[in-house]
Amino acid sequence: MDKKQKKRLHVSGTKFPSELRSNTISNDWVIIATGRGKKPATFKKEKRKKIIPPKSNCPFCNIDKIGKTCLIFAKGRKIHGNKIPHNWTTIVIPNKYPALIPSCSLNEKADGFFRTMDGVGYHEVVVFHDHQKSFALFSVEELEEVITAYQDRYLELMEKSFTKYISIFHNHGQDAGASIFHPHSQILAVPVMDPDLNLAISNSKKYFEQNKKCVYCGMNEWEQDKKERIVFENKEFLVLCPFVSKSAFEMIITPKKHMHCFERINGTEKLHLAVALKEALFRLYKALNDPPYNFYIHTSPVNSGNYDFYHWHLTILPKTATWAGFELSTGIEISTIEPEKAAEYLRKQ
Repeated sequence: MDKKQKKRLHVSGTKFPSELRSNTISNDWVIIATGRGKKPATFKKEKRKKIIPPKSNCPFCNIDKIGKTCLIFAKGRKIHGNKIPHNWTTIVIPNKYPALIPSCSLNEKADGFFRTMDGVGYHEVVVFHDHQKSFALFSVEELEEVITAYQDRYLELMEKSFTKYISIFHNHGQDAGASIFHPHSQILAVPVMDPDLNLAISNSKKYFEQNKKCVYCGMNEWEQDKKERIVFENKEFLVLCPFVSKSAFEMIITPKKHMHCFERINGTEKLHLAVALKEALFRLYKALNDPPYNFYIHTSPVNSGNYDFYHWHLTILPKTATWAGFELSTGIEISTIEPEKAAEYLRKQ
């Protein structure tokens, strides 16, 4: 064995250049590969091209030409009727090119080894007035209106036939899948369960049955005790970089008290959630020079089942790396910065 090979060997007592971490809820593994990683500040130096298309070609800047609306807000006030006022701030509309459409039947059938059904559901777009103002630059009041729009549409769509799960998500930046530059979110009501959520619910139930306690509440208490990965907190919510982060600077916004469904949050909780979301996104904006990201809400399924062992939360995933062969073939993400260092850097913003 030559000297170079000996140097590569791990010596007891020294810090290993990478670490595998397992998620208690999903059983997923991630690799925190700090030996090949970057310092937190280097992410801010990433060059990002931002081409702002003209308003004249933007479908959302010409919203008055769209026929049907599902919901209209004007500076925090819900507008009744279908007439769009000049001072509108948030509008929810059916997606012009929906992934799913309403129907009176699922038309389920077997096809050899497989099952099929018609693409039945609802696909809506939540549009915000300003052509280029990102969520990170929204005021708390504006974000509170956004959350209210999400909640309002959730409560409406959960009553629709065949709805089993409602996905609420936001794509920021072309690299995060935003095909239209103008800021907007999307809501899909689907007749099947989210597989990722289904696994989380199953494992959360097992943990509750074995420990008589919500696993998310336990992790929240542990994080509050450790204080290494908390970015921000207020009376109602924690913002933290999870111990098993799927990507560098991933953040989760989680209620401090046990709540299994997002759609039941009250006015006080909504305000505190808006503050937490503002803090998380603005710190990310400053720390990483306005990176592309996705965020989504994971909440209980839409049915009469008891999911009190689950705990809803909002996940923010910045696009700080590109999946390649290893990630695609194994499903194991490689993150190049410890969540502890990411949280420390975000706290300073």
